[in-house]
Amino acid sequence: MSTVFSRGPDAAAGSVAVQGVCFDANASFARGAAGGPAAIREALFSGSANLCAENGFDLAESGRWYPVEEDLRPAGGADMPGLVERRVAELLARGARVLCLGGDHSITLPILRAYGRRYPGITVLHLDAHPDLYDALDGNRFSHACPFARVMEEKLAGRLVQVGIRTLNGHQREQVRRFGVEVITMADWHDRMVLRFDGPLYLSIDLDVLDPAFAPGVSHHEPGGMSTRQLIGLLQRLKADVVGADIVECNPLRDVGGMTAMVGAKLLKEVSALMAAPAAQRAS
Repeated sequence: MSTVFSRGPDAAAGSVAVQGVCFDANASFARGAAGGPAAIREALFSGSANLCAENGFDLAESGRWYPVEEDLRPAGGADMPGLVERRVAELLARGARVLCLGGDHSITLPILRAYGRRYPGITVLHLDAHPDLYDALDGNRFSHACPFARVMEEKLAGRLVQVGIRTLNGHQREQVRRFGVEVITMADWHDRMVLRFDGPLYLSIDLDVLDPAFAPGVSHHEPGGMSTRQLIGLLQRLKADVVGADIVECNPLRDVGGMTAMVGAKLLKEVSALMAAPAAQRAS
């Protein structure tokens, strides 16, 4: 059911292009996230659920939602950043808003390199169990545990807000202070919290922001996370102009009955609805 993203009139400003990035070479614990895009697409088009977000936005009928037929499949860690940055920049140049499916979280750095040029000073909302602020992990400065350290060093974001964090150690607390990151830990989160942002917002969702009970198909199980309903509620209450997003770290090799892939598909619908919403609706 996927289609090639068009260069024609369908590529109007505000269209949502969904790009798969099959890459997990920067994973630190378990491989398998390279299979995430295919697993999420399979769940989305399986026929067990329809293609509507909860606000009624219908992927099948909107005319503003286009899955890119060709997934990116980098040959290795050296090839991935340039390949991803070029593809995202190309889609942005066509007027699209890009939603990437990963893949491990290291793909967010080259995505934000493309977004940083298009939207200088963009705000990033990062939903995750982990802050991903290590200077290096196991000698790798481009590990999936490090992308937001590089993002802040390269000044790709004017503001970084992290929600759902529950693994801050001493080094990463120092990194939070160094970069001026705003952290809302899971211990401080509450269900009715409303997040408001001025200007363009990039949304990065690591599926391990969810408790393992709701998303077992991730490489790093971290108990004490959000429920699927809490995460959807956060997205539905979000007051922001979401111009780009990623959903990463779905690992089908660790999934149970396709549960996590289906959660990824559900979030894909909800995030697409956010990205495609008219400006007046986003601000209300």
